[in-house]
Amino acid sequence: MIGTVPIDMSRPAWDDDSAVSGWRGLPTLDGDCAADVCVVGLGGSGLAAVADLLGRGLDVVGIDAGRVAAGAAGRNGGFLLGGPATFLHIALSMWGPCAVDLYRATLAEIDSLEALLGSSVVRRTGSIRLAGIPDTQADPADVRDCADLTKCLRENNIAVEEYSGELGHGIFLPDDAVMNPARRAVGMAAALAGRARLHEYTPAVGIEPGAVTTPTGVIRCDLILVAVDGRLECVLPQLDGRVRTARLQMLATDPVAPGRLPCPVYGRWGYDYAQQDASGRMYVGGGRDLFAEEEWTFSGEPTARVQNYLGSLAELFAGEPVSVNARWAASVGFTADGRPLCCYVDDGVIAFGGYNGTGNLVGPVAARAAVALGLDAIEVPKYLSS
Repeated sequence: MIGTVPIDMSRPAWDDDSAVSGWRGLPTLDGDCAADVCVVGLGGSGLAAVADLLGRGLDVVGIDAGRVAAGAAGRNGGFLLGGPATFLHIALSMWGPCAVDLYRATLAEIDSLEALLGSSVVRRTGSIRLAGIPDTQADPADVRDCADLTKCLRENNIAVEEYSGELGHGIFLPDDAVMNPARRAVGMAAALAGRARLHEYTPAVGIEPGAVTTPTGVIRCDLILVAVDGRLECVLPQLDGRVRTARLQMLATDPVAPGRLPCPVYGRWGYDYAQQDASGRMYVGGGRDLFAEEEWTFSGEPTARVQNYLGSLAELFAGEPVSVNARWAASVGFTADGRPLCCYVDDGVIAFGGYNGTGNLVGPVAARAAVALGLDAIEVPKYLSS
């Protein structure tokens, strides 16, 4: 309960989609087995790794501690935004030209997802970055930053337009897209389950070279790919200090006037975000920076302070009073310089995560780099931290 409103905290609103609520699930691992590769974590990045490995003709076992995409992969804002979490002009100044390479790789990932799942799941709507949030005065520094980002995108031949409308002022990025993240994950799992041995509710309780131990069996393999974002430093203590877990919170509303948000919208430097579905229902998240010390946590429970902020934010995005009908949170991984991790942590054990809140596209890009590192000894791109 938040305030006086009873809410089911455990279930994100994305799960109301019939494709998700009707998901029949995957079996739990039953006994020891062997494979060429074991993938630990079946969110968007883990499933991308499974698909890449199957494309190479390998025998793959994949496990997840809960339901497919029960973590951040199925609890995020559903944005498919080109580039890293760090805006491109800042990333270029920090990382060099490889930041543009990552931007182009994520745009290609949108194309791949649309080809795989169809336009009913991946909607090519573009996205809006506002300087501020709706119905509030824009921060002049945010306005200047939007202008700097626009200049940088144009210099690198990435599509961008100025936006001015009822939501405020900012920029429109026509290449971006939006989705229900849980539907994306169960759709991918369903497509892969007949070719790989995938298991839900099978946590990895031990990871060592050549073996992944679960409560119901040991998986023997040559290569282990750990595709975990939030709580990665708990799964692999070797990464403590290189990645840090934070909580992101969201809510959903009853339908409001449809069409208020023509595409995913993010504002206030990207800290606040919302999308609206065809029925008019709003999905709103953000505010982490306003309560930063509280949100560096392993807890996955929503909190009153953030949720109260999100309730007010939802009304600004909606342009009218809203009724909240779902609240949830997710754990995600952050790194110090904004570059995701993709690295060996032990012989035959590679981890990838730390997506800084933008794992929907960066995660699969990191997954393919992890496969290339493990199978071909190809050095990871410079936009990933090795």
